[in-house]
Amino acid sequence: MISLKIHNEYAQLKTVVLGIAKDFGGTPKMEDCYDPKSREHIKNGNFPVEESLVNELNQFLKVLKKYNVDVLRPDNIKNLNQVFSRDIAFVIDNKIIIPNIINERKKEIDGVKSIIEKIASKNIVILSEESSIEGGDIIVHNEDIFIGYSNNEDFDKYQVARTNEKAVLDIKDLFPKKNIFAFELKKSDRDPKENALHLDCCFQPIGKGMAILYEGGFKNKSDITLLENYFGTNNLIRITKEEMYNMNSNIFSISENIIVSEKNFHRLNSILRERGFYIEEINFSEIAKMEGLLRCATLPLIRL
Repeated sequence: MISLKIHNEYAQLKTVVLGIAKDFGGTPKMEDCYDPKSREHIKNGNFPVEESLVNELNQFLKVLKKYNVDVLRPDNIKNLNQVFSRDIAFVIDNKIIIPNIINERKKEIDGVKSIIEKIASKNIVILSEESSIEGGDIIVHNEDIFIGYSNNEDFDKYQVARTNEKAVLDIKDLFPKKNIFAFELKKSDRDPKENALHLDCCFQPIGKGMAILYEGGFKNKSDITLLENYFGTNNLIRITKEEMYNMNSNIFSISENIIVSEKNFHRLNSILRERGFYIEEINFSEIAKMEGLLRCATLPLIRL
């Protein structure tokens, strides 16, 4: 059995589900895309190929193994993109939450059923059909939970709106002792530079009391003020619109001090090193074309 334990984004990682790219289905039709960045790269004729995606995930796997992380993989489902395991389930404390995700992605949960079966049934929570959420919008931070969401009007309007108000209320009910901070995100079905697909596309806490932040991903200035007060202005590493587009906030912490990052994030990686982090650099630029990066490709189950 797997005993779940996730209290934050940066405690020492012990067990994680890493996505797979084998048989991912190749380049989708334009009308089948459900994010603007994938659509952009299909239009430009440079959507990633399977070999590149597999190679990048293997680089990530090698780094995780270097730090003695137990890495689980989804069962392969042919012609299905299973790279982004973060969104199809997420862990808070000792509970795994199975959310209601968009129809185009529902089959992905079948790939991790064999893993979920190793978790005690009392620690499995299946959300209702009315409660829409994806794991990229959930960030656990000890006694607090940060949630990215869309109001009901935006949720009905945008294909890229993945978390609704009902889900925020349900998470509050499930974890009554946690402090819930919910942030409305900016959405665009057509322009990836104006779209915060998930909260982790514009914000992520890392070790040493710091966080990466793209202000332009938030609809309300008051939320930026809240985060400035919460972390302290000097502890926020702010990124630009272009850096957000390239997924700079979507790095992945193996521990308080060790971060896996994309090798082309030169400015960010330099800042992180200056602030005392050890950076494992890998190539993940092809996966980034599908509007996800390192955090998106992982489903942490146990952090010590």
